[in-house]
Amino acid sequence: MSFLEDETSDSGVDSRSRLESYVFSCELSSEVPFYTFQADEDEDVEHFLELRTICLGDGAKEENNLVEVTAMNHQGKKISVPVANLNISCLPMVSLGEFELMAPVTLRLKSGSGPVTVSGLHLVATENEESEISDEDDDDDVSEEEMPSVKPAKKKQKV
Repeated sequence: MSFLEDETSDSGVDSRSRLESYVFSCELSSEVPFYTFQADEDEDVEHFLELRTICLGDGAKEENNLVEVTAMNHQGKKISVPVANLNISCLPMVSLGEFELMAPVTLRLKSGSGPVTVSGLHLVATENEESEISDEDDDDDVSEEEMPSVKPAKKKQKV
């Protein structure tokens, strides 16, 4: 599944970028307590993980299930933050809205046995080369066009 759109500058992605989104999901449990979302190292591509929901799966026990996210902060340092503390009897699911993180991101089941399903979107921002080419062509066209000559205004004669 792919969704294409031109982003505005308020999202941090250049207006000449193309944004594709794909469904993301992983399951954390006592057998698989963590998942690391990584991206290809490509100069013109940025990968983001947009977390939407975290919910307990079928067969979850009556215990607290703490989910923690590890990612880079604005200073480039890894930090770990708990994002959900789920319990089957009182809080089986939490909605995170549009919690967007730049890859790499590690999701960890810090306590509990799960299963816990984390879902959201894998966002891929690529530089739109077609826009750059058409913009360059437009600039060339403007310089090649002849500007009409400017003629001085006629003076009004007194009657």
